Amino acid sequence: MTESAAKSHRTVSRVTAILELAAEQPGIRLGTLASALDAPKSSVFGLVKGLVSTGYLVEDDGGFHLGPALGNLLTAERPNLADAARPTLEELRDAFDETAMLGTGVGDSVVYIAAAESRQLIRYSAPLRHRRPLFPPSAGKVLLAARSPRKRDAYLNSIIVDPARLDEARTELERVRTEGVAINRGETLPDVSATARPVVVHGRTLAAIAVAGPTTRIAERLPEIAEALVEATRAVAARLS
Repeated sequence: MTESAAKSHRTVSRVTAILELAAEQPGIRLGTLASALDAPKSSVFGLVKGLVSTGYLVEDDGGFHLGPALGNLLTAERPNLADAARPTLEELRDAFDETAMLGTGVGDSVVYIAAAESRQLIRYSAPLRHRRPLFPPSAGKVLLAARSPRKRDAYLNSIIVDPARLDEARTELERVRTEGVAINRGETLPDVSATARPVVVHGRTLAAIAVAGPTTRIAERLPEIAEALVEATRAVAARLS
């Protein structure tokens, strides 16, 4: 990588980090941003000033918040995605009394942007807008399977060292891509299992809907839930078309 390319990459990394920090800590101040990025205040100030001028950040009493430009950008790409999915998530929750979630891809992560939580005392609860790895969560598997083989391999190679496990993951993702359904049997958390299917609009996988719950309660129902997700994802896709 050339020196100019490395510098450009560093700038992009800093800009995305600033936006993520502003999302996690609304009102974050310049000094805190500089410390978190381990960068000079003067350098961070220039980036923040540019983000404010373009509407991606808003300054209020010395603190910084996400600006309207970011919301407009997301809305243009994924119009009312969470709103379109919410009625369906609630229907799934009511049908199976387990937690139903809508996940989207953010870089090499899956982020849940809407959920209808089970009303049972013991249930799976997924905090919204937190990054999780694409593998092995069921929603992440669906999103990862939609990528090209080259991109899937690049991601898997970055997280799996064991050759045998790598081959298993490749085979599983190819099956997910072909069959359109992913299963997670206690791979992320030993006591939690889930299944997911993609929300496909005009040939593009925009998101995944997953239903998760305690393994002892949900394991035998995963095929039934996976079948229900066929119509559920179609319903959400229809609202977005």
